[in-house]
Amino acid sequence: MTAPGDEEPAVAVPVASGTAGVRGRVVVGVGGGIAAYKACELVRRLRADRFDVTVVPTASALQFVGAPTWEALSGHKVSADVFTDVPAVSHVATGQQADLVIVAPATADLMARAAGGQADDLLAATLLVTRAPVLMAPAMHTEMWTHPATVANTATLRSRGVVVVDPAVGRLTGADSGPGRLPEPEHLAALADLLHRDPQALRRDLIGRRIVISAGGTRELLDPVRYLGNRSSGRQGYALALVAAARGAQVTLVSANASLVEPPGVAVVPVTDARELETAMVELSADADAVVMAAAVADFRPASTATTKIKKVSGQDPMPLALIKNPDVLARLSEPSPGRPQVVVGFAAETGDGSADPTASVLAYAREKLARKGCDLLVVNRVDDGRAFEVAENAGVILAAGDRPGDWADVVAEAPIGPKTVLAAAVCDAIAARLSRDR
Repeated sequence: MTAPGDEEPAVAVPVASGTAGVRGRVVVGVGGGIAAYKACELVRRLRADRFDVTVVPTASALQFVGAPTWEALSGHKVSADVFTDVPAVSHVATGQQADLVIVAPATADLMARAAGGQADDLLAATLLVTRAPVLMAPAMHTEMWTHPATVANTATLRSRGVVVVDPAVGRLTGADSGPGRLPEPEHLAALADLLHRDPQALRRDLIGRRIVISAGGTRELLDPVRYLGNRSSGRQGYALALVAAARGAQVTLVSANASLVEPPGVAVVPVTDARELETAMVELSADADAVVMAAAVADFRPASTATTKIKKVSGQDPMPLALIKNPDVLARLSEPSPGRPQVVVGFAAETGDGSADPTASVLAYAREKLARKGCDLLVVNRVDDGRAFEVAENAGVILAAGDRPGDWADVVAEAPIGPKTVLAAAVCDAIAARLSRDR
């Protein structure tokens, strides 16, 4: 499974039911909306991630994408009604056998029927029967999404444990634009993978919380062409924003030079260099409950920036490059003040000191950094041996500061190597626990 923004193979690897290595059975329900075509990519991603996928469309969905397409993508026969294959009792068996159910797109009509407990087609019956985790991705016009009936149906479904992801904001059918766009398949596949790993990973424990997250790597200009930068892709910060928003938080993502798809329900503020990032984070943190500094901020910048491209002169060595320090954004956000967020989270990329036990030295460096910066939580990543940067997976240890200066920093969670959403969920757990404790 790849984190948001990672490239997928051009062709999915076919996976048949019962094949060794299958991770679980996923039902993909498809509502009757124009966004049904996007579910094709979702099915492809899930199969490439070794899930056995059964597609259950509504009759209206088959007007947008035909059964042969779903059968070719999933490797299973497709039906929308409860009268096909009656001896197998498919209207019950489909839901009973599922390990996870994803509905994409979830139309206003389908959500209303699900909230009302109807079972008038195979998908509605499956939703009524299943006891597996359910992920719904609404897609509809803005007026439908904001209508009191849909708002009430969404609240009802969420109260029953259904994970309803807020729709993305963007172009809808025709010339309309606004909230109601189906989240991108890469985000839905990432959330589905996380929910399959841990049914509690997307619980709504951050409702009403404002969280500001930085992501990516800053660029410090040398001239109009060149810059000093780093290898951060921004994937971990984007994964954090995706998971926090799914858990109910109001998320703002300060994105430094990340070429990734915006997570649904997240406000994105683009920045370029460390000073722009500092300005944005300080302003946005004023009314935030938590801030997460996942961006890789350059420690230094050129003392001056050339207004024209620096030319290479034959036979001459380049002029020495003078550097000056950039602001320490994490330390500034962590300073005690009336407007300081309740929880400040930093990241530490460490390689250890080459000793026989690199993990011990990484934690030692991290504990020193936690004390020096003054933040509440610190996520420690080992970045040697091709870890963390520019890859789909990550692992980390989360340290928590003691209640008094000088207290020993405790390890509160460890996330094993896996998709970056797994570490993101662990960080959200730690933030939610800290916010609850400090109430």
